Amino acid sequence: MLNEWIIIFRLVLAAVLSGVIGFEREFHGRAAGFRTHILLCVGSTLVMLTSIHIFDAYYTKGAVDPARIAAGVITGIGFLGAGTIMHSRSSIRGLTTAASLWVVAGIGLAAGSGLYFAAVLTTMIAIITLMLFSRLEHAMIRKDWYKTIFIETREGAGQLKAIRALLEEYRIEITDFDVEQCGSSGNMILRLGVKLNNNNGNEIISDIAHLDGVKHAKWQMD
Repeated sequence: MLNEWIIIFRLVLAAVLSGVIGFEREFHGRAAGFRTHILLCVGSTLVMLTSIHIFDAYYTKGAVDPARIAAGVITGIGFLGAGTIMHSRSSIRGLTTAASLWVVAGIGLAAGSGLYFAAVLTTMIAIITLMLFSRLEHAMIRKDWYKTIFIETREGAGQLKAIRALLEEYRIEITDFDVEQCGSSGNMILRLGVKLNNNNGNEIISDIAHLDGVKHAKWQMD
């Protein structure tokens, strides 16, 4: 039978172990990082605890498997979570939101089965992960940032060369490149996926905007 100390130990252990792996992923700026790993691992632990609790509560009442309903819920919420993930060229957004939806589904199953303590504790871990660890990611962990620069500039190979040279001065790696014509204005739109080694993004955009022929430059919101 599960007791409160076993529940605490298993949920906290899941958060710590997944945090170690998530730390490494976050350090290198991957889309699924620190918080996403913790949420998914804690959520799956809660679902496992809920299945154990359901079995303990109903195994004497016949050959019934209440966990089948839980399995259907988890599968269904996976499709819903996938709908929140947005992929735009070199960046992916929405993974943490998808993970939080999955955890909330687990919390609902736990609360519905009567595993109240685990549901409350998981909610607390999820809130700490989403609110406090977000600052930790940017202040202490992340080494690389993957972003997209949107540039409207005068058309010409010289413009591309100047922008590339500036990025090389900042030691910025271009991971993706897209160019298109800007109507009949004679300008071109550049979308550059880049990998940053530090968080000096405003300075970079300012220098690009001051290049000769550049009309507009900004970080693209994916």
